[in-house]
Amino acid sequence: MSGLALTIGLLAVLLVVVAAVALRVRTRPTLTTPAERAVHATLHTASMAARPLRRGLDADSAAEAAPHLRGLTAADALGLADANGVVLAWTGPHGRLSTHFADAAVRASEEGRRILIKADQLDEPGVRALVVQPLLPGESGSVGVMGVVTRTQPGPGMLSAIAEVARYAGNQIELAELDASRARLDRAEVRALRAQISPHFIYNALGTVASFVRTDPEQARELILEFADFTRYSFRAAGEYTVLADELRNIDRYLTLERARFGGSLEVRLQVAPEVLNVVLPFLALQPLVENAVRHGISSKPDGGTVTIVAADEGTDCVISVEDDGIGMDPDLLRSGDLDAIISGVSGHGAGESAHVGLANVDDRLRAAFGNDYGLVVETAPGAGTKVSMRVPKFRPGVAV
Repeated sequence: MSGLALTIGLLAVLLVVVAAVALRVRTRPTLTTPAERAVHATLHTASMAARPLRRGLDADSAAEAAPHLRGLTAADALGLADANGVVLAWTGPHGRLSTHFADAAVRASEEGRRILIKADQLDEPGVRALVVQPLLPGESGSVGVMGVVTRTQPGPGMLSAIAEVARYAGNQIELAELDASRARLDRAEVRALRAQISPHFIYNALGTVASFVRTDPEQARELILEFADFTRYSFRAAGEYTVLADELRNIDRYLTLERARFGGSLEVRLQVAPEVLNVVLPFLALQPLVENAVRHGISSKPDGGTVTIVAADEGTDCVISVEDDGIGMDPDLLRSGDLDAIISGVSGHGAGESAHVGLANVDDRLRAAFGNDYGLVVETAPGAGTKVSMRVPKFRPGVAV
C-alpha cells in the first residue's frame, strides 16, 4: 500500500507541474516587447477605424470611426467633416471648436492643403492648436476633412503623423466609393443585358402565342403564363446574384416557349447534379448562353437540332455548359482569344453582329465576381456546333443571393 500511495503522490505532483506549465504556455503573451504591443495596438485601432469608413463617409460612419482616429493621432479631440465642411462627428472635449473646424474645413477641402489654427485664434483654455487636414487619397480630390485638437504645439513629426492618418482614412472612403461604383456598374450591366435580350425574345414569344390563339386556346393560355413568369423573373428588382436552380427554372420557361415555336425541330437535354442546384452565380448568366444556342446554333439549321445543358460538380467548383449541334463557327476566332471577335463570328452567320445576345456581358460579370479564372470558354468548329462553358465556385466570400 505504501508503494501505491507513493505512486499516487508522484502522479499528483506530476499533474500539478503539467497544469502549471500548460497554464504558463497558455497565458504567455505573444507580444513580449513594448514595441510589439504598440504596433499591435496601432494596427488594431486602424482596422477598427477602417471598418465604418469602408461604408462611406456619413454621420453614422464618422461617429463610429472618429474615436479610433482620435486614438491613432493621440488627439485631445477630433472631428470629421464632409468635403463641403459639414461636421459629421466630434469626439472628445472642446466641442465649441467645432465651429472653427467647420469654417476651416471648407477651405482645406477646396485648396487641398492643411490649415493650422493656433491658440491665439481659438481662445480655448489648454488648447495649443487645431490642425485641419483634408482627407486626400492618392492624387484624387478631398473626400472629407479631419480636425485634430492638440494640447501641445504640433511639430513636424506630429503634423506628418496626422497627414498619414488622414490619407489612410481617405483611402478607406475612396475604396467605399469604388465598391459603390462597382455595384452600380453591375446593376447597369444587368439592365443592359435585359434590354439586349428582351426585344428579340418578346417579339418571338408573342408571335408564337398569337399563332395558337385560334388553333389551340388552352396552349396559348399556358404559353402566356410561362411568358409572364419568365418576364417577372428577368425583370425582378432583387440583387445581382441568383442560384442555379432559379436560373434553370427560368430557362425552362424560355425553352417551353421556344419549343412551341420550333415544334419537334428543337430538342433539349438537361443533366444537372443535384448538389450544385444552390450554387450562386450572376443573375441572367446562363440565359444568354441558352438563347445563343437556340438562335445562332439551331434556328439556322433547316432540320433543327439539340441543345444540351450540363451542370456538373467538380470539387470546389461547379462547371456549367450549354452545347448545341448547330452550324458552329470558325475556330480561328477562338485562337485570337478575343471574345468580342468570337461573338461577332457567332453572329456573322446571317444575323449580323448586333444580333448576338450578351456573351461579353456575361463574361465580364463572371470575371468581376469570381476572378479571371472564371470567364466563359467557347469550343466550336464550322458544322460541329458550339459549346460555351462557365466555371463557378461553389462558395465565394462576399458573393450571395
